[in-house]
Amino acid sequence: MFESFRRYITEKANLTPDELEMILAASIQKKLKKKQYLLQEGEVSRYNTFIVKGCLRQYRTGNDGAEHIIRFAVEDWWISDRESLTTGLPSKSYIDCLEDSELLLWTKDTFNELKIKIPELRAFEERTLARSFNATQNRIHIAISYTPEEKYQNFIQSFPNIFNRVPLYMIASYLGISRETLNRIRKQFAHK
Repeated sequence: MFESFRRYITEKANLTPDELEMILAASIQKKLKKKQYLLQEGEVSRYNTFIVKGCLRQYRTGNDGAEHIIRFAVEDWWISDRESLTTGLPSKSYIDCLEDSELLLWTKDTFNELKIKIPELRAFEERTLARSFNATQNRIHIAISYTPEEKYQNFIQSFPNIFNRVPLYMIASYLGISRETLNRIRKQFAHK
C-alpha cells in the first residue's frame, strides 16, 4: 500500500527520505469493501484520505431522498468532507466505496503536526487545495452553463478512468441530469 503513495508523493513534493518515512509512519491503513462507508451524514470527518486503490463517491441526499453526487475519487486522489474536516461540524455528506478500496488515512491533528514539521508537506497541501478549488469552480461553471450533451462530453473527456467504472445512473446524478436524458445523449453519441 505504501509503494503507491510513495510514488505519488515523490512526484508531487520534494521530501527527504526521513520526511517521507515520518508521513508514512503516521498513516493508518484501511481496506473497505464495495458499498462500505468511509463517512456517513452526521459523523464528523476526521481524516485526510488518500486512495491507493478503488473508487469512491461523495454525495448528499435531497429532501426527496435522491442522491446528488458531488464527486468521484479514484487512485492517487484525496477525499474527505473538507467542510466537516475543517470546522469539526457533522458532515452533510456520505462517502462510500463503489469498489473494494485500499486507503491511507491521517487524522486532522496528525496531518497538521506533520505540516508543521515538514514545510514541503504544507506547500504540497496548499497546491493540492488550490487545484481542488479550481476544479470545483470549473465544475460549478459547467453545471450552470453547459447543455446536457456538453456536460456528458466533458465528463467522458475529463474522467475516462472513471467513466467505465461507475454506473450510468451515478453519472447522471453527478451531471445533474435524468437517467432518461443520459440514455438519449448516449444514443446520440453512438450514432455519430
